[in-house]
Amino acid sequence: MPESTYEPDATPRQAAAESAIRDIVAAQGAAWDSGDGAAFSRHVAPDVSFTNIFGTVIYGAAAFLERHRQILATFYRGTTKRQVIRRIRFVTPDVAVVDVANEVHGVTAMPAGMAVPSDGVVRTELMQVFVSRDGEWIIEAYHNVPITRD
Repeated sequence: MPESTYEPDATPRQAAAESAIRDIVAAQGAAWDSGDGAAFSRHVAPDVSFTNIFGTVIYGAAAFLERHRQILATFYRGTTKRQVIRRIRFVTPDVAVVDVANEVHGVTAMPAGMAVPSDGVVRTELMQVFVSRDGEWIIEAYHNVPITRD
């Protein structure tokens, strides 16, 4: 399974872009592990489009931040995140689609109507769309889909 789509002779710009994106994904994991919704939300665009594992669609950085503050203070409190980038595909030099295998470990509670996984791990496939604006990579779309198969 490839972790990115660029070849070893990629341009220095593309290699730098991939490195910046990987750093943001790593920072998201660290922020989650420390329960910091603000740090987790730091790199989202003002008008980010967010679909969570419950099928809820939220628009805007403020709503994204508030939702992550809520979940990290309630049913995901004390959990840890493991993210493996499956692929980074540059659609244009300034737009990248990033596919991430995502796991949240230590889950002991879920919202009403949602089963707690028997092993305490929520598994999802996450797609983030990154865009470079003024030399900074930001997340314009964040689409998280639960894995419901074994």
